[in-house]
Amino acid sequence: MRWDGQALSADDGALPGLERAGLARLGLVRSVTTPEFAGVTFHEVHARSALSKVPEASRMPFRWTVNPYRGCSHACAYCVSPTTLVLMADGRQKPIGEIVVGDEIVGTRREGRYRRYVTTTVEATWRSRKPAHRLTLRDGTVIVASDDHRFLARGRGWKHLRPAPPGAGRRPYLTGNDSLMGFGSSGLPPVVHGTHGPDYRRGYLTGMLRGDAMLFDGTYPRKSGGTCRVTMFRLALADDEVLDRSADYLEAEGIVVRRRAFAPASPTRRSMTALHSGRRADFARINALIDWPDAPTDEWYRGFLGGIFDAEGSCARGVLRISNKDREILDQICRAMVRLGVTHVLEPPRPNGVAVVRVTGGLPARQRFFRLARPAISRNLAVQGTSVKSTTDLGVASIEDLHRTEEMVDITTGTGDFIANGVIAHNCFARPTHQYLDLDAGADFDSQVVVKTNVDQVLRAELSRPSWRREPVALGTNTDPYQRAEGRYRLMPGIIGALADSGTPFSILTKGTLLRRDLPLLVEASQRVEIGLGVSLAFADEELQQAVEPGTPTPRARLALVRAVREAGLPCGVMVAPVLPWLTDSRDHLRRLLDDIADAGASGVTVVPLHLKPGTREWYLQWLARDHPHLVDGYGRVFTRGTYPLTGYRDWLWERVQPLLEERGFARSGHRARSGATGRHTDDLRPHDDGDYPAGSVVEPSAAGEPPPVPGRGPTLF
Repeated sequence: MRWDGQALSADDGALPGLERAGLARLGLVRSVTTPEFAGVTFHEVHARSALSKVPEASRMPFRWTVNPYRGCSHACAYCVSPTTLVLMADGRQKPIGEIVVGDEIVGTRREGRYRRYVTTTVEATWRSRKPAHRLTLRDGTVIVASDDHRFLARGRGWKHLRPAPPGAGRRPYLTGNDSLMGFGSSGLPPVVHGTHGPDYRRGYLTGMLRGDAMLFDGTYPRKSGGTCRVTMFRLALADDEVLDRSADYLEAEGIVVRRRAFAPASPTRRSMTALHSGRRADFARINALIDWPDAPTDEWYRGFLGGIFDAEGSCARGVLRISNKDREILDQICRAMVRLGVTHVLEPPRPNGVAVVRVTGGLPARQRFFRLARPAISRNLAVQGTSVKSTTDLGVASIEDLHRTEEMVDITTGTGDFIANGVIAHNCFARPTHQYLDLDAGADFDSQVVVKTNVDQVLRAELSRPSWRREPVALGTNTDPYQRAEGRYRLMPGIIGALADSGTPFSILTKGTLLRRDLPLLVEASQRVEIGLGVSLAFADEELQQAVEPGTPTPRARLALVRAVREAGLPCGVMVAPVLPWLTDSRDHLRRLLDDIADAGASGVTVVPLHLKPGTREWYLQWLARDHPHLVDGYGRVFTRGTYPLTGYRDWLWERVQPLLEERGFARSGHRARSGATGRHTDDLRPHDDGDYPAGSVVEPSAAGEPPPVPGRGPTLF
């Protein structure tokens, strides 16, 4: 989506009281709205400064911070049903509800006159609950999505599923005159991989073993006289995917085979391994399994096509073919394709007697074949490099309001799009639905985001001053630098470069999985300066997490981020904050959460109870009264003095937390607030507070007499 032409004039009323807010003095360039962030206005400014010095009287232990954004766009807006199939980079399709950050999937990119399928990476995933709408295309493809979701219409660009709500302005939306881009799903229901039933297994073994196995039972004369009977089953292949599946399917039928090397690799071929059995009982059982059934089911036909394709098939340059010279096998292939609705032709035999069954109908027909047959070899499934051509009828047949709210899932990708149920869907960005409530709790925090578009240039100039002492700088201490808008503005690479080039150590604290995009830059920067990285994660239960933090990255996604940071060789501390009385302070919840964090390899952990600061208390207590009314009285007792829980509760929580930290090696991972900061200073043997930070999330002092470190703190929820 190009943002040119999206600028708002002063008469649009984008931010009442603009002068009062001081944006004009900050150097307002333009105000921008875009359908990618429904309900959000971005105010692009030319900042005069980047470094912010924290007042000495502040409770927070930061000397210097950099905040490229004011306000936050860190929540979910555009969603599809969790069962929606996403095309993976290996050609298989996977429900979007199972997608995790770092997965390689297929997106598209315009190259010259054509849009082509390319590999891209999932940078973030999001869950929420949204009013559901069903989009049905004329080929039978069905997608359940929110009304905000956008799809690529042939010749008409990106269009929302439904018009904008009354009073929200105009936006392009789908009508019965539109046709989507992609290959569609041909009306096939989602397939759960790994759940192949007995009919599919037997069909697969029939195709695979008739196509590629050797079955022998006979006698040989002995030199010393008499005969020797030899019984042997052997399946020799170069693809471990097929061997693994075949061995599993045989074992499910009571046939246990051995593996052994069959042929070494050569300059022109890969090494081969064989499944082998010489037992006569196995030989008899295998022959019975691969006998042609009298009344094959659809599942048997699916398995047969998958097996014979893995044995004798290929897919190259957009042509899917299966070759064989056995007329009975060729007849069964054609019979299966007719039964399952796969368009094809049987080509005349070649001089050597081999005939080819070729799938016709382009990418839609090939994808239908793969969806139905589910072959094991993944290298044949890839579509990358293929141009996007909609050869099937993907016209809009209907759009229905389902009049119910359903769980929805978003992903953010490197190309800005992905393939959903066979059609091109737009990259999903986030729309605010809550505030980081310990910060600016003004009414405009979640809908008016200030973007310091020149922050990296200004920062570089400030860091080059002779007076700069290269004290550690903290990012993420006000608003999250990796909020969703960062995917559009890409300010962090320039900030990271400026800090590293100047020799300034720094820390980044975030709950945004978009940080993964910049891991290569951070690894390179860590070779020149000290770096601290921290992730906030307060929930083990995804359902509760989404209720309190609607639309933010799931616990699983954040744990994957921690794991990726550690695998990159960088430190990463985790802030378990806030702990919610009666909701997340049970031993079971804390144990499960700390187990997950330890398993992800976190370098340290701090555990901090909920704080109800002014401007946030009302929001949280309203939510509590709505979703957990039986806890309201208890919260009144725990927070009787306002912002902080009673000392008795904090001590009780620490008695519960400390042994759990010790058991997992986190007992001495906290860091004290800097000297000179007001408030209580703690050490590792006392309860953690919001001035304590986990090991790995802050930059350590380099030596005595050097400027003190600047610990960081993530954008705490409450």
